[in-house]
Amino acid sequence: MTKIDVVLINPYDENALKNALGFITPPMNLMYLASSLENESYSVKIIDDNLLEKGHKAVSQLVEKLNPQIVAVTATTSTIKSALKYLEPVKNILPNSLTVIGGPHATFLPFETLKNSENLDLVVMGEGEETMVDIAEHVSLENISDLENVRGIVFKDPNTGNLKYTQPRHLIKDLDSLPFPARHLVPFKSYDATQKQSGEIITSRGCVYSCSYCSSSLIMGKKFRSRSPDNVVDEIEELIDKYQISDIGFTDDTFMLNKRRANDIADEIKARDLDLSFVASSRVDRVNRSLLQNLKSSGMNTIYYGVESGSQRILDLMEKNITLKNAEDAVKIAKNVGLEVLTSFIMGYPGETEDDLNKTINFSIKLDPDYCQYSILTPFPGTKIYNELLEKDLIVNVDWDEYTVLNPVLKYDEMGLTNKLVRKKLVTAYLKFYSRPKYLLSHRHMIKVMLKTVIRSFVIPKLMGSTSNGWYQNLDNKTSSK
Repeated sequence: MTKIDVVLINPYDENALKNALGFITPPMNLMYLASSLENESYSVKIIDDNLLEKGHKAVSQLVEKLNPQIVAVTATTSTIKSALKYLEPVKNILPNSLTVIGGPHATFLPFETLKNSENLDLVVMGEGEETMVDIAEHVSLENISDLENVRGIVFKDPNTGNLKYTQPRHLIKDLDSLPFPARHLVPFKSYDATQKQSGEIITSRGCVYSCSYCSSSLIMGKKFRSRSPDNVVDEIEELIDKYQISDIGFTDDTFMLNKRRANDIADEIKARDLDLSFVASSRVDRVNRSLLQNLKSSGMNTIYYGVESGSQRILDLMEKNITLKNAEDAVKIAKNVGLEVLTSFIMGYPGETEDDLNKTINFSIKLDPDYCQYSILTPFPGTKIYNELLEKDLIVNVDWDEYTVLNPVLKYDEMGLTNKLVRKKLVTAYLKFYSRPKYLLSHRHMIKVMLKTVIRSFVIPKLMGSTSNGWYQNLDNKTSSK
């Protein structure tokens, strides 16, 4: 059998974006783990079952052939149950392998995650690069009993079966020290079959804001940590030269928090005369005309704004610390410099009324972005709103499969709304925004997308007697951009 030290599994996500739009993206988090492990001379294999769709048993057979010492799987809240299913056949075939899980859900509910699986040995909390290398060192030295010295994990004591926390791991200070993601371990040409291939880049970590529905700052810290412009553009060059990818998405939570750094990245791209197009996100209160002009001149074609509500009262409840005017100004500036605009909105926030929902729909249309995505408030573990709703017993559904940001999981009847109304407003929002004749005339390509979405997201599920899966699915444990 081929000997591999670590196998990293990306689980199949039946609720993912591909179900409606037909495309998926490579697992960036696993590629970062893999590059850090390879940098320390460990052999690594990534199995992306969200792409392969082989299923738990077939994946376990692949793992058996590789015979790894460590099998690790990643999971969001909506994929946690699926992720754990991969470990059962793996543990049956390779009982001496160390099974590991990471990701936002396990980070915030490590005890529950371990208790719900007899086949899981260890949970990695938060940033995983240094932790996975540390774990691999202990396993390679057959020093499993000394896992208490590995920071940032919860594990089952192999002797007693008791669950043990270790000391927290400090966040990585120098992001430039991390090797670029191990993109060579995923089949990029296979992703090409699902979409025009784009390359994701993360240029910073940490968020200084405290939006009540988002857990990013709790996972990656409240301090903004960033890579240098030279390091970022070096990775862009690698994508272009090695992988022939020139469509890039910056997936930072707060890419434009430091305007000088964002400008420096744009300047460095132009200094190297790189031909690319890219997308980036920003808070609506962190942009100005000169910044967006400079980014556009370096290749930026689309900006993503997390607006979240058309009601100032609800924005204040969300602790967004922005105003409706901030949103209007930000969209106007972006459109004036020639950028396409994508906005996102959350519906069904606790305290919201039907009038607030209508305000959100109307405001999203008033902004007139090029694209708009809507989701239902989903209280992911770790978020402030999750803790508040849990304490008030207002969460009706803890079936994590339903945490797709498209299904109501709250006791809306006790909050002045109903599940039916919230779901209806979500559908109404999409239909009102995307079916406007003026919009479709200027975005003809969206006609095909809309027809495909309606059929796959509403017609087929209704015929099958199941709940609808919409076309937007955020794969991180947050419902939208900061």
